[in-house]
Amino acid sequence: MIEMFQPDFMQRAFLAALLVGITAPSVGIYLVQRRQALMGDGIGHVALTGVGLGFLFQANPIWMAVLVCVLGAIVMELVRARGNQRGDIALAMLFYGGMAGGKLLVSMSSQAGSGSLESYLWGSILTVSPGDLAVIGGLAAVVVAVTAGLRRQLFAVCQDEEFARVTGLPVRVLNLLLAVMAAVTVTVAMRVVGLLLVSALMVVPVAAAQQLTRSFAATQAAAVSVGVVTALLGVGTSYQADLPSGPTIVILAILAFALFSAIAAPLAKRRHRHRAAAEHGPAVCDVALPVQHPNAQSLSTDSTDSTDSTEDAADTARAAAGAAVKAPLSGETLSSRGLAQ
Repeated sequence: MIEMFQPDFMQRAFLAALLVGITAPSVGIYLVQRRQALMGDGIGHVALTGVGLGFLFQANPIWMAVLVCVLGAIVMELVRARGNQRGDIALAMLFYGGMAGGKLLVSMSSQAGSGSLESYLWGSILTVSPGDLAVIGGLAAVVVAVTAGLRRQLFAVCQDEEFARVTGLPVRVLNLLLAVMAAVTVTVAMRVVGLLLVSALMVVPVAAAQQLTRSFAATQAAAVSVGVVTALLGVGTSYQADLPSGPTIVILAILAFALFSAIAAPLAKRRHRHRAAAEHGPAVCDVALPVQHPNAQSLSTDSTDSTDSTEDAADTARAAAGAAVKAPLSGETLSSRGLAQ
C-alpha cells in the first residue's frame, strides 16, 4: 500500500484527483440548483475541439480546451438567457459539432493514431505531467476562489433570477461567470475522469450529499467531501486493479449515492413521524368536569335572577334603539351628538 505513493506519477495523480474532487462539486452544486446538471456534458463535447486544436498546432491541449470551452459556455448561456424555443437545436449543433470537429482536427494532426485522444475522452490520470499539474492547480484555485467568494450571490441567482435582479445583483454577469467556471472545471477534470464523464463528477457527489443534508452550505461541504473521497479511492483502486481511472471514480461516486440514499430513506421516515407527532400531538381531554358546589341551590337561584335582569336590560336597550331609528335625524340631534359641524 505504501509503495503506491512512492512513484512520482502516482503523487501527481493523487494531487490531481484531489484538486478535481474539490472543484467539480463546487461548481456542480450551482448547476444542479438551476437544473442544468447536463451542462458539463455539453461543455465536454465542445472541449474536444480545443483538444484537437492543441494537437493540430502542437500546443498545450489543456489551454486550447480552456479557450474553446469558455467561448462555448458563453454561447450556451446567451442562448439560455434568450429563452428561444429553437435554442435547444442551437445547443445540440454546438455539442455535436464540437465533438465532430475535435475528431477531425485530431485526425489531421501528426499525433493521429497515438491514442492520446482516448486519454482525454476517458481520462488518463497516470499520464499527468508536472506541467499539466501546474495548469490544473492554477485553474482549480481560480474556480474555488470564485465559487466560495461569491457563494451568496451565485446561490441567489441560481435560486431566483428575478429576485436577484430586484435586489440589484448583476444577474447577467454572474450567469456568465458561472458558465465560465463550469468550462474551466471541465478542462481541469478532463485528464482525471475524461471529457465524456466529467459531468458525472460535477453532479453525482451533489446528488449524494442532498440525500442527507438540508442547507446549501452543508450540501456543498458534503458534496466536496464525497468528490474528494471518491476521486482518491478511484485513483488507488485503478492503480491496484489496473483499471481506467475515470470510469472507476464515477462508479465509486454512484455507489456513494446509492449508499447515501439507503441511509436517507429510514431517516426521512423517522423525520416524517416526528413532524406528524409534533403537529398533531396526542389527544388530550381539556374539558373540565362539573364540580358540585356546596351552595349549588343558592348559586342556581342567583344565576336565574341575573339572567332575568339581563333579559330586561336587553329589552329596554332594543326599545331605545327602535325609537332612535324612527326619530328624524335633525340638525339639532346631529349637533347634540357631535356628528355635524
